[in-house]
Formats: sequence, structure tokens, C-alpha cells
Amino acid sequence: MAVIAILVSALVLLSPAAAELQRVQHSPKEDGSLTVLAVGDWGRGGQFNQTLVAEQMGVIGEKLAADFVISTGDNFYNDGLAGDNDTAFFMASFTDIYTASSIQKPWYIVLGNHDYTGDALAQQSPAIREVDSRWTSVNKSFIVEADIVDFFLVDTSPFVLKYWNESKFDWRNVAPRDTYIATLLQDLDDALAASNATWKVVVGHHPVSSGCEHGNTTELREHLLPLLKAHGVDMYLNGHDHCLQHITSIDSPVEFVTSGGGSKAWAGKFKATSDKMEFLYDGQGFLSMELTAAEARLAFYDVSGAVLHSWGLTKSAPASIIS
Repeated sequence: MAVIAILVSALVLLSPAAAELQRVQHSPKEDGSLTVLAVGDWGRGGQFNQTLVAEQMGVIGEKLAADFVISTGDNFYNDGLAGDNDTAFFMASFTDIYTASSIQKPWYIVLGNHDYTGDALAQQSPAIREVDSRWTSVNKSFIVEADIVDFFLVDTSPFVLKYWNESKFDWRNVAPRDTYIATLLQDLDDALAASNATWKVVVGHHPVSSGCEHGNTTELREHLLPLLKAHGVDMYLNGHDHCLQHITSIDSPVEFVTSGGGSKAWAGKFKATSDKMEFLYDGQGFLSMELTAAEARLAFYDVSGAVLHSWGLTKSAPASIIS
């Protein structure tokens, strides 16, 4: 395995104070812009077109000069990692698949429900990071601060009540559920309120709004959505549904973006959502985000690298101070 060198200045881990989400600092480009790729539901040892998606991520990553990658969860199928010594499967599903030079950058990770049915603590282990230094899962929930944008990575599996009746889930350091969720929501509320970033993006595994197989996540609409609206979050990015979709809220500026097409897709499996469906593709692919202080440009790509759907968001320039 090639040794991956990452500039220390690009990744500074800060120790969190009590009741604060841990933060990772990632510097944008010299011109202040930032390019991010996002992919989810991928870890299958290269099967179900995972390798093809990875190849095109490398191509687009080179073209757009990607700064880092966000994984929206379900990183290893079917049952996560068996432990932090499960390095052969880790390498077969990650290191040996995402080999392009353009994506030898930090990967910021949230967990999905399938990651929780294995050793849910393994992916935060320093032992895994020693295998591949790109892997950055400093906690189950944390913040990536990149000047113009703050990414709030949120651990959504504990919100889903039905999982708690299934004994295969690894709830170490999570139970009791109510306390864990209340603390996480308060920490997120505080962090969103304190953020001065131009763009605020919340990332979780489960969808708030979806027209694919799983559909809306009731618990997130009840508990998380009010925070997104209250703090002017621009986008909620998720996986879980094995598709690519762009949805706009019917009663707020929040955009719901699913990038869960990293490997096995669910062709022809749809559900209704009350929000406005802008685009849905029930196949494999990934997302790019190009961000400046004034504009966000987003695009979905398929396994051949073709642009399936693209759109833009803008920010108004601050009003000039008149003396």
C-alpha cells in the first residue's frame, strides 16, 4: 500500500471542551474556494460498480482539484468492520479501491446503520487510521471547518427507534438513547448558532426527505429538521438510500441532497415525499460540490463520469458600509 502524505497544515485536530463537538480544521485553496466529493453506501470490496464509481471520482477529483471527500455512511457491508484489526476488509473496500491520486486526500466519515452492526467503535480507532491516513473519523459526530463552509457530521443511526429492538446493533458509548440524542442535539444547536461560515452543511447517513426506497426518516424530521430550519442550514447531505437525489424544502431554504450511490443501487424503488423533488437517479454515482464565498455549484455523476444533474446556489455579498 502506498503511504499517503497529507500536509499537517491541512488537518489540525483540536481537543474539544466539555459538551462541544470535536472540530477538524481544513484549509481551503489559496483563492478561498473549496471542492468536495461526496459518496455513500459503498464498501463492498469493489463489487456492484464500486470500482467504476471510484475511478470516476478520481477523474472528476483531478478535473475539479478536490480538497477532500465526505462519506455519508454505510462504509462497509454488510456488517461494518469486525474490529480495528479487520484491516484486510478495510483495505479491500477502501484503500485498494479509491486509488486515484486526486482522492488521496482526507476522507471525513459518518457511520451508517450497517457500520453499527459491526464494531461501531472500530472506524474511530487510531489503528485504522494507521492503515490509511486519509481515514478521518475522529468521533461519531464532529465538525469540519473550512473557512467559508462548516460541515456538521451527525451520527443519525441512534435516532432511528426501530434499530433499538435489534440486538445486532453495537450501542456501546451510545445507550441510553434519550440522553445521547439530547446531548447531540444540544451540541449541534450550539455549534450551528456559533458558526460564522458562509455555508452550513449538515451531513448524516439517514435522509430527512427522500423519494427513494427508505423514504423520509420520521425521527430526523421531528428532532433534527427544526434545527436545520432555525439556523439557516443551506443543505442536508445524506446516504442510506442507494440513489442520487436533489430535493428542495417546501417551507424553508434547506436543500436535501442524497449521495448514496457508491455501489449497490435500488433501481425502481421509490416513495413519495412532501418536499419538491428536483432530481432523482436510481443508479450508482457520486456528488461534487464547488464552493466559494458567493456561490455553490453541485453536480451528480454516474459510473461513466457523465453529469446527470447540476445546479447552483448563491449568497448575497455583504452590504457595503457607508460612512
